[in-house]
Amino acid sequence: MRHAIALGVRRLEYLEAGDPAGRVLVLLHAFPLSARMWKPQLATVPDGWRFIAPDLAGFGGTDDRDGDSTTLDDYADDVVTMLDALEVRDAGVGGLSLGGYVTLAVARRAPDRITCLILADTKAPGDNTDQRAARDRLVTTLDAGGPEAVATEMLPRLLGQTTMRGRSELVEHVRSLITSNRAPGLRRAILRLRDRPDAGPYLADVAVRTLVLVGDEDTPTPVADARALAGAITGARLEIIDGAGHLSNLERPEAFTTALTRFLTT
Repeated sequence: MRHAIALGVRRLEYLEAGDPAGRVLVLLHAFPLSARMWKPQLATVPDGWRFIAPDLAGFGGTDDRDGDSTTLDDYADDVVTMLDALEVRDAGVGGLSLGGYVTLAVARRAPDRITCLILADTKAPGDNTDQRAARDRLVTTLDAGGPEAVATEMLPRLLGQTTMRGRSELVEHVRSLITSNRAPGLRRAILRLRDRPDAGPYLADVAVRTLVLVGDEDTPTPVADARALAGAITGARLEIIDGAGHLSNLERPEAFTTALTRFLTT
């Protein structure tokens, strides 16, 4: 079910499912999608859990911080403010790709609010010089052709070869998630991604149970990145999902949800 709350003068929209009195898990979406990417997991919430999936600032139905400078911490601070508005003292936080970067930022900025972490198809380091240049080129693509041009460029990287070959309906679904966003929000998100800090120095401070998930066909953040991430967090569990690319929760939803549920309930 979709809900909305006010963050000052801004509006934040989120999806919610599960037990209203249950333990909370916040799920943070990838770039350039929205909270709707989590619908497979929202449909199968484990007993005793409440899943909340917000649209990050500038995506879906959530207003961006127009006029403010852009930092990754904008997203993290909105997550904490959302929890305050919902009167949730502590929660598990999980995210995929961009959502994973934001998850690590929440853990850095509000460690006392975190009960567990889920880091899917993501990594700790910031962008290197070549990656920052690629972000700038993506801004040019967006400015020239809008969200549709971004979708066309990014789809072959977001989805694994198995999906691209045999699941045209999912390819088009992901395209629709991308093109439903507004260009200004995507543009500011690219800048936040480009300029995000290296989260590596903070991984040793993570003191909660952590699950790292990755598709075995993920090219933007491959299995090697996931192994490095899991290896830097004490006690982290690594799950590799066969036949999935960068959007593993959508490409192999049953396998992803099984791994997530097993982690949350054991």
